[in-house]
Amino acid sequence: MSGNSFGTNFKITTWGESHGPAVGVVIDGCPPGIFIKESEIQKEVDRRKPARNSKISTTRREEDKVEILSGVFEGKTTGMPISLMVKNKDTRSQDYSAIKDLYRPGHADFTYDLKYGFRDYRGGGRASGRETIARVMAGALAKKILRLKNKTEIFGHTLQIGEIKAQKFNKKFIEQNKLRCADINAYKKMSKLIEKIRFTEGDSIGAIIEIIVKNPPKGLGDPIFDKLEADLAKAMMSIGAIKGVEIGAGFNCVNLRGSQNNDQMRIEKGKVKFLSNNAGGILGGISTGEDIIIRLAVKPVPSISKELKTVTVKGKNSIIKTLGRHDCCLAPRIIPVAEAMAALVLVDKSSQIV
Repeated sequence: MSGNSFGTNFKITTWGESHGPAVGVVIDGCPPGIFIKESEIQKEVDRRKPARNSKISTTRREEDKVEILSGVFEGKTTGMPISLMVKNKDTRSQDYSAIKDLYRPGHADFTYDLKYGFRDYRGGGRASGRETIARVMAGALAKKILRLKNKTEIFGHTLQIGEIKAQKFNKKFIEQNKLRCADINAYKKMSKLIEKIRFTEGDSIGAIIEIIVKNPPKGLGDPIFDKLEADLAKAMMSIGAIKGVEIGAGFNCVNLRGSQNNDQMRIEKGKVKFLSNNAGGILGGISTGEDIIIRLAVKPVPSISKELKTVTVKGKNSIIKTLGRHDCCLAPRIIPVAEAMAALVLVDKSSQIV
C-alpha cells in the first residue's frame, strides 16, 4: 500500500496498525545537531491521549511511551534517519471479532476491501486514529526546529461543537480543559451536550477546530500548484476525521466586499503592517509572516452504539452496532495532530525561505 510517506525535504513515513505490536515513524531529512529528548516528544504525544476520568473520550488506556530507536546520539540529531515508536499494550482485538464480516458505516472497511481485497478489521488497522501518534511524534521535532529558527508557535483550540460556538478567547484556558476550548462558558455547554449525546443517545458529534501559527517563516510556498495553503490543505485532509479546510476568512469571504476582504497595508517603523488578516497569512500561495489561520471541520466519530444499516462482506443486508472503546467527539485529540501536520509542512518548505 503506497501513500504512507509525507514531505520532500523533511520526509516522514508512518508505520503500524491499531492492534499491531507498535506504531511509529521514520523521519528523513532532519538537520544534524538539534537537541531533542524523548521527554519533549512525549509531551506532545501525551496531549493526544484521551483525557483521564473524562466522559467524552475512549476508555482505551495506552501508555504511549516514546522510544527513540535511531538518528539521535548523545541527545542530538545525527542527520541520519530518525525512528520513533510507541508500543500498543491495551488492545482488545476480541471487541471486533463479532463484526469482522460487517462493513462499519463511516469507516474505511468497505473501501479497503474494494481496493485491496483484504483488510485488518481489528480497530481499522492503518485506517485507525492510532496512526496519528506517529505524526505527532514527528511533529514534535518539527515544532522544535521552527521554534529554534523562527520562534514559531503553533497551537489549536476548539471553536465549535454541534451548534455551540466559542464566543471568547482565553489562550491560557485551552490546555486547562478537556475539550481544548478557549471559552469557559462554551466549554461547559459543550461538555453537557457531549454527555447527553453519548450516554442518552448513544451517538457522536462533530466539531470545528482552529489552528494558529504565530511567527511563521516568511516566503514559504510557491505559486500555482505548490501554494502553501494547497500543501496545508492536503496535510490536514490526510487526517482521517477532517472533512473540510478553510484558510483565513475562508467561506466567510463570500459575505465580504473586496474592499473588506483585501488586507490593506501600511508602513510602520519601516516595516509592512497588514491592517487585517483575511488571507490567513498567505498571499499568492506564499507566507507573508502574518499569523497563519486554519480552520478544520471534524466529522462525528463513526463508531457509535446505535444500530445502523450495513452489508456483509458476502453482500447481505445486515444491522450493526459498534461496541468497544471510542471517543464521542474528536476535537480535543485531533488538535495536536493538526498542529503536527502544520509544523511538518512548514519545516518541509523551510528550504524555500527567502
